[in-house]
Amino acid sequence: MFHISKFIEEAVTQRNGSMFREDLTANWERLSKEINGKRVLVIGGAGTIGSSYIRALLPFRPASLVVVDLSENGLTELTRDLRSTYGMYVPSDYRTYPLSFADPIFEKIFRTEKGFDIVANFSAHKHVRSEKDVYSVQALLENNVLKARRLLELLAEFPPAHFFCVSTDKAANPVNIMGASKRVMEDMIMAYADRFKVTTARFANVAFSNGSLPAGFLERLMKRQPLSSPSDVKRYFVSPEESGQICLMACILGKNREIFFPKLGEEQMMTFSTIADRLLKSMGYEPYRCCSEEEARKFAAEMPENSREYPVYYFTSDTTGEKSFEEFYVAGERLDLERFQALGVITGGTGRPMDEVETFLQQLANLLQQPGVTKVEIVQALKSFLPNFEHHETGKNLDQKM
Repeated sequence: MFHISKFIEEAVTQRNGSMFREDLTANWERLSKEINGKRVLVIGGAGTIGSSYIRALLPFRPASLVVVDLSENGLTELTRDLRSTYGMYVPSDYRTYPLSFADPIFEKIFRTEKGFDIVANFSAHKHVRSEKDVYSVQALLENNVLKARRLLELLAEFPPAHFFCVSTDKAANPVNIMGASKRVMEDMIMAYADRFKVTTARFANVAFSNGSLPAGFLERLMKRQPLSSPSDVKRYFVSPEESGQICLMACILGKNREIFFPKLGEEQMMTFSTIADRLLKSMGYEPYRCCSEEEARKFAAEMPENSREYPVYYFTSDTTGEKSFEEFYVAGERLDLERFQALGVITGGTGRPMDEVETFLQQLANLLQQPGVTKVEIVQALKSFLPNFEHHETGKNLDQKM
């Protein structure tokens, strides 16, 4: 039986257990004090990071947990997973709702509850593949920025003790619209930090997260289809468990306006093709390198049941917005590398003035409402607000590849 957590530890993160184990142990008492008996709302809680956050949170025994996510199936699996895990605490007041946090029903729930003590938002378009054309870009910006702004207005009416909204490493010196949207999101939530405590986190790829390329490897294997990935793109990786722990510690232990990130060295970066090779070898296969997608598809269709060779197609990345390396902070950001053993913190951010943020958000909303708006115009608008946004356009997107 394939053990995904064990494979991630041995072949991807190459860590025996969580890198945040000591930080969690050292801060257990404080985490318990802030979470025990409290009411918690998790938005986007059925995804990999959101559900991992929930699993990290529940040992501290909150009084109630409300989970909102668009995926009804995802919420069902979350509930089955929690209730099937030995020793897992699930509060008696545990509710899941398959809806958008931008829905009127969500607002009704929130107002009826008169807010929550802890609110964590994981709802986001997170893929570089979300950038295809003007329609996909508009949907991304609506979700990651404009709808999130409506949530912030609601929170201002019923301020939580802790509010966390997940960001991404791609917000540091962004080269794609997804990363730029999260950088705007960071500035936007920081503008609300005078009304309630705000924290966020930038972190690495979550190994085998829902919709990720490594998770796709498993899907391809189940369907006897070839594996395909870039050979030149290097990424940092954390385990799903670690992703939830980063977010929990940022949410509860972070000070107002702080951004958390994992302390990972450049030597810990890995290519997706390396993960594919290791995955195949762990299952008893030898990667058979093909020169094209068509050759790989043909090999997979014709390979015998007992074949020990498995087709792979590795290529040099040429799609829009792909960054060849990752970074968690930029020049000028003040760092605290001493507070935690495995976590760094970007501190002292004052954020941009609310009126400046509001002006841009209104300009963005007006632009997106124009019938003939183009992707180029949207990129220019983002550049006007983010001077370090260097959009990398190639005219190709990931939907054109295996």
